[in-house]
Amino acid sequence: MSIIPQEFYSRDAVIVAGELIGCELHIHDTAGIIVETEAYRPDDPASHSFSGPTLRNRTMFGSPGHLYVYRSYGLHWCANIVCTPGSAVLIRALQPTVGIELMKLRRGMTDIANLCSGPGKLAQALDINREMDGAPLTFGPFFVTHGHSTAVTIVGPRIGISKAIDQPWRFGLYKSPFLSRKFKT
Repeated sequence: MSIIPQEFYSRDAVIVAGELIGCELHIHDTAGIIVETEAYRPDDPASHSFSGPTLRNRTMFGSPGHLYVYRSYGLHWCANIVCTPGSAVLIRALQPTVGIELMKLRRGMTDIANLCSGPGKLAQALDINREMDGAPLTFGPFFVTHGHSTAVTIVGPRIGISKAIDQPWRFGLYKSPFLSRKFKT
């Protein structure tokens, strides 16, 4: 198991988002293969960083390779990985691999394909919360390991946003049953 170094994240979020597909995100005693991501750049009107640094998004302007955690619509937490200043990759879905019973308990369900099939679902399953905002992902208890070189990535427009929806900055693992939503082909 090889932890991804900080230098990996010190690049354009679109490149990082595509290369994270097939990697494994570890949070305490749970983990899952990253099967879906979305990229957000600082010049992107859909990005939290578009209007510059604020108290909410300050982590996005910090060091690459850290978690940026925020509450979406006041309902659920979302986990992002900071790349170059003002950019991040939203982790949209995981294929659970470690701590599955704990994930089922946290989510109150048994359907493994639905445990982490969306940003809020995966945050609940992995117990990601505001206190993790700014945490480094280059050593335990939070880290990402290199993935499978055979992962086939598909690309499409981002979902769940109202601005810059035409950008093909959503990436997914081809034919994964763990995606938040199928890609249009």
